[in-house]
Amino acid sequence: MSRNLSIKNLYAKQFKSFPFDGLWYRAFGCPESNGVWIIWGQEKNGKTWFALLLADYLSQFKKVLYISAEEGTGMDFVDACRRAKLDPNNANVKFNEYINIEDLRKKLSSRKSADVIFIDNCTVYMDEMKAADFQKLRLDFPEKLFVFLAHEEKKEPYSALAKMTKKFSKVIVHVVGLTGFVSGRCPGGTLTVDENKAQIYWGNEISNHKN
Repeated sequence: MSRNLSIKNLYAKQFKSFPFDGLWYRAFGCPESNGVWIIWGQEKNGKTWFALLLADYLSQFKKVLYISAEEGTGMDFVDACRRAKLDPNNANVKFNEYINIEDLRKKLSSRKSADVIFIDNCTVYMDEMKAADFQKLRLDFPEKLFVFLAHEEKKEPYSALAKMTKKFSKVIVHVVGLTGFVSGRCPGGTLTVDENKAQIYWGNEISNHKN
């Protein structure tokens, strides 16, 4: 049973956060390096591309595992990685095709496991990851950051898992037309993918967009 905290105890708590800078800092601030985030949007709007650029940036600070459960690691996904200009010498990002939740839990229990896990996407896991499974995953690995990707249906993240993920997410990114509208427990803003340079640049203010 957890103990009650006084105000003094509460204020004395220490938190780990990402030392973001530049455009990422402007939209995300310095978010906690654990918990749940979500990236969602309609197909062919740039979710995977945005996620890959974010994974690459996060790999400066933590080890990243990207689970490409829907696309796998076939030609299309490899092309997406090339378009995102991922450095082949970056040893801090690893990729995996679909892996069931039980095997994922075993992988994350390893002492050298990744600190940030991208799960692409919620649709693939909606049958085997119910509410209790989702809660158990995040509570059993409280030091890790889970970034879920989700499709969009009727202007909301698709599947019950995706909707629940959004409710628990500290950072929410809605991708529309290669632009990520960032909201949640962060400053917020818009980050757009430059197709020619495969870089992120600052877009319009978030106030013009509603999740």
